[in-house]
Amino acid sequence: MLLDYSSLLANVSETERETFQMPGIAGAFLRAWRSVSSLKQSVTAKTMEKLVQGVARFRSEGFRDNQALFSELAKGQKPEVLFITCSDSRIDPNLLTQTAPGELFVIRNAGNIVPRYGAVEGGESATIEYAVKVLGVKDVVICGHSHCGAMAGMNDPSQLGALPAVRSWLVNSEEAAQKMADQYADLEDPALRLEKAVELNVLAQLNNLKTHPSVASGLEAGTLGLHGWTYQFEEGNVRVYDAVSGDFKSLGA
Repeated sequence: MLLDYSSLLANVSETERETFQMPGIAGAFLRAWRSVSSLKQSVTAKTMEKLVQGVARFRSEGFRDNQALFSELAKGQKPEVLFITCSDSRIDPNLLTQTAPGELFVIRNAGNIVPRYGAVEGGESATIEYAVKVLGVKDVVICGHSHCGAMAGMNDPSQLGALPAVRSWLVNSEEAAQKMADQYADLEDPALRLEKAVELNVLAQLNNLKTHPSVASGLEAGTLGLHGWTYQFEEGNVRVYDAVSGDFKSLGA
């Protein structure tokens, strides 16, 4: 369903925009949305109204409280960490790490996957290259998470019958899938299998990450660090890969 924003705005006067204390299209749109009852009856309209109301609160609270920060960010960005995680709506990198805008450079996709260099000409390779060579990030974190749908699909490809794009994308997790077959074929508990798949996938993606020339150069020069995390969002717990023990350990333990 396409919404006619222009017709909504036609119902709102300049005075109403000023009354709402929100300049331009955002304030006008919210006022108009509230005034059009027919649109508010649809699920799409109600969902979008929630988002626009969120923008209104951001303008009146979050933005005003951090206006100096945003003014400084307008001069440029200098994040020190590239954070690669899943698109899952339950994961919020800034909330998890308690970082502010401008502190994380973020890649998100299904399964926190990093294709090997040259395997896919896409956004991941370009973003990694830009983060390392232009922004000069010092660390890269690959963060998997509990209850990951992509990893559940990797464990049970029968779930992917109607999802050919997802099936194709998970080819980039083939190393993890093979290790699941070799090392955990007898593990029957679905929850434990998924936990292991998430961990193995993080390690597989770290290996893929090392094939990117910008990352390889940073590692050789000692200017870049790589980190593997898993996040159990239902417990608020982060586990970090320890190369010495070859296991994931709770952060702070």
